[in-house]
Amino acid sequence: MLETIKYLMGSAGPSGFGSNSTADQVTDHCPDLRSITAIITGATSGIGAETAKVLAKRGARLVLPARNLKAAEDTKARIVSEFPQSEVIIMALDLSSLDSVRRFASEFESLNLPLNLLINNAGKFSYNHSITEDGIETSFATNYLGHFLLTKLLLSNMIKTAKTTGVQGRIVNVSSNIHSWFSGDFISYLCFITKNKCEYDGTRAYALSKLANVLHTKELAYRLKEMDANVTINCVHPGVVRTRLTRDCEGFITDLVFFLASKFLKTIPQAAATTCYVATHPRLVNVSGKYFSDCNEALTSKLGSNTTEAAKLWIASEIMVNFKGIKDTLSLGLSHIK
Repeated sequence: MLETIKYLMGSAGPSGFGSNSTADQVTDHCPDLRSITAIITGATSGIGAETAKVLAKRGARLVLPARNLKAAEDTKARIVSEFPQSEVIIMALDLSSLDSVRRFASEFESLNLPLNLLINNAGKFSYNHSITEDGIETSFATNYLGHFLLTKLLLSNMIKTAKTTGVQGRIVNVSSNIHSWFSGDFISYLCFITKNKCEYDGTRAYALSKLANVLHTKELAYRLKEMDANVTINCVHPGVVRTRLTRDCEGFITDLVFFLASKFLKTIPQAAATTCYVATHPRLVNVSGKYFSDCNEALTSKLGSNTTEAAKLWIASEIMVNFKGIKDTLSLGLSHIK
């Protein structure tokens, strides 16, 4: 009850910010970002677009990968109209396709740009069951597996950039408190929802993908420390906000739920605050493997803090991105990981 009251009042936490803080406010005293190159997925609308706008205002060079290039160009036009000195690069990327992720990473490397900041923001929620071209349930593929591969392919650039410039690289995974809604064996459940259309639960599938974001953060933080890389990774819960994430479930029921919950909803500038805080604030130098909500460190679910499960997911993810015939891999490979 006390936490709910603090949330509604927007009480500041140890960071000095709270649920009512905006992305603009949390970056007001951040370092000049004109030397920073940032990749932000899902920046064509909602939280991602606000994140892109605020980082552009602070001077960062932006690379905006998108499946819908027209929407990305519109985002770029809005940013440049407000901040004419901005450098915004649009590139094609479909996170649900592993081949598309590989093409994007190759094309980005061909630009010979540094990479200081990677914000894995794009997300998809759908009540309808669907499978990607790689044979993976679509929410898991888009929200997690595509970002896992993207991060993996860009990591050497980030490590090199940090070493060359002396500026610590940062990776931000945008997750959700909904990750705590999933319990059980995630590999078995992923196999189940990939094969079983009739018993598909879109909310639980979404929760699974967001749990995977949390576990990815924990395991990669450990690996970066072992490598002595000057790159950190943290995870954020942006808060509850009405964005295009719910575009597949518009209607009376959805509208009613959001109306009844309106006092708990954040504005988009407020929802982008935690991402921007974790991506830019000097206070978070050398902070890695943590989970943030309302611009303050928070607790994950018990499963989300399990290092054994994080390592298991990493192995499973390596199998999925490195093998063709993903359906066979799921049934024959991942089911044996315990």
